Amino acid sequence: MNPMIQNALILTLMLGFAGMEWVTRRYKDTVHATSNDTKLELYMFISLVAIAQPVAILVTNKLGLWLMPEYKGALADLPWWAMVGILLVADDMTQYWWHRISHSPLLWPLHRAHHTASYMSIRITYRNNFFYYMLMPGLWLAGFALYFGFGAVYTFYLLVKIAVILGAHCAWRWDEPLYRIPALRPVMWVVQRTISTPATHWAHHAITNADGIGHYKGNYGNLLFFWDVLFGSAHITQQYPAEVGLAGDKVHGHEKWTHQMFFPVLQSDRPHSALRLGGGEYAVEETGPDNGALSSSRA
Repeated sequence: MNPMIQNALILTLMLGFAGMEWVTRRYKDTVHATSNDTKLELYMFISLVAIAQPVAILVTNKLGLWLMPEYKGALADLPWWAMVGILLVADDMTQYWWHRISHSPLLWPLHRAHHTASYMSIRITYRNNFFYYMLMPGLWLAGFALYFGFGAVYTFYLLVKIAVILGAHCAWRWDEPLYRIPALRPVMWVVQRTISTPATHWAHHAITNADGIGHYKGNYGNLLFFWDVLFGSAHITQQYPAEVGLAGDKVHGHEKWTHQMFFPVLQSDRPHSALRLGGGEYAVEETGPDNGALSSSRA
């Protein structure tokens, strides 16, 4: 597919979800972003599309031409369903595990920014640390898939994945009315166990687990929620948490966008912070507000 057409379709998806956030008034009523939030989200999105993805594609192509030039395009004749299966494992399953291990002391600072938003919206979809994406295995494996000839199929796969993850973060909860239709219950039962939905992904962003809805130590799936079902990290709900974000940020205030985006190169000014080497905040965050800790959650 022509890159211009691909980018136009991606932009159409974004504008479509943004439009629904606006039409349903969910954006106006629930998204209360600061300039700090806006800078982090904007610069991270730009860095992903202008640096991380192009670098991964360029480097994997150069490595392929250097180490295995005879295999360039070698898998181009695979049936589309085989390519999709490979991409679901090489890209989406590895992203599930990357996301999951990013909720651990070592890698949490690279993912923490994604959970510091006190709102859900498509604007937070790519809100992360710069190095979170640069080190993401699936991004590099996708580059090799393109080298081996997955081009057209990868484009359609990417469009579907973007649609699902935008929908999972969207302030407009597209799945909410569907749960109330009795005839759709069997369908939604399958949908919730197959792809990420607002209900299951909002639970992952919840500020607490105390209400039985939040599940910030699971629901890691991006395109497929099935990985959570398969690997035992699923919490399936048809409700939505009252609050999302990090409890500690409500107490101490948000970290600067530069520290969130560029840790460990730039580090927090807080004496005890996950964004400061040796800050030790993770151990406190992991207990969460359920245990009375006055700190950020989600570890």
